[in-house]
Amino acid sequence: MERQTVSIMKACELVGVSRRTIYNWIAAGKVEYVRTAGGSIRIFVDTLWRQPDGTAPTSPSAVA
Repeated sequence: MERQTVSIMKACELVGVSRRTIYNWIAAGKVEYVRTAGGSIRIFVDTLWRQPDGTAPTSPSAVA
C-alpha cells in the first residue's frame, strides 16, 4: 500500500495551522515528507496526526 501525500497548503487546511508551522514541524522532524523531482515538498498524511510520543492516534475521534 502506497502512503498518501499532500501539498503543504493542503496539510495546512487539514490540520488548521499556518505554512510556517508546517515548515517548523518539518525542521523538527515532527512530520515526514518527500521532495518531488521538481523540488516540491509533499507531506505524508499519516504523520500529520501523531501523538507527542510519535504513535498514531487510536481512533479518528482522538484527532479532534
